[in-house]
Amino acid sequence: MFIEQPARFLRWLYPSAMWRMNPDEKAVYLTFDDGPIPEATPFVLDTLDKFGIKATFFMVGDNVRKHPATYRMVVERGHRIGNHTFNHIGGFRHSCKDYLENTDKANAFLNTNLFRPPHGWMRMLQFRLLRKHYRVVMWDLVTRDYSKRLTAEDVVNNVKRYTRNGSIITFHDSLKSIDKLRTALPESLQWLKEQGYTFKVFD
Repeated sequence: MFIEQPARFLRWLYPSAMWRMNPDEKAVYLTFDDGPIPEATPFVLDTLDKFGIKATFFMVGDNVRKHPATYRMVVERGHRIGNHTFNHIGGFRHSCKDYLENTDKANAFLNTNLFRPPHGWMRMLQFRLLRKHYRVVMWDLVTRDYSKRLTAEDVVNNVKRYTRNGSIITFHDSLKSIDKLRTALPESLQWLKEQGYTFKVFD
């Protein structure tokens, strides 16, 4: 549970970040990290279309630079875009200056007010500076679809076990995840629909 659903002390580290939305509303917010890439993102988009769902894609700026047509597919289908730095860099390994410059470089391609730090970590000063310009979005449930130790069934079970009202759910449109996503994503969406959840994106 420590990994799939962040512990309270992690949420306290970044108190003004968005970890979970309205707990009184039976709605979830689907997010996808690390794309766009042509090997994974189109499948995710097609699956979301089949279920009539919009999501938020936290994109790596360099992937947008390399795959502009895939990026345009996401935008043209009406999904929300978020910043995930230009090179998927970790905040603790970079100075505030380098981290913010990397984020700004990504935003030249993305033009968004949403930001999610790679790996869910950054220095407190980086956080304080970034939140002046972005809404920092974390997550209430990370499915761990990227893990080599988990099967597609495990990913679906994480969704079933940890989803609750207002959950911000994180999948990945990445090479590490796509083999599991082909099964886990449609099964997860079907289950969420059957449970009566609606799907929202951030304002």
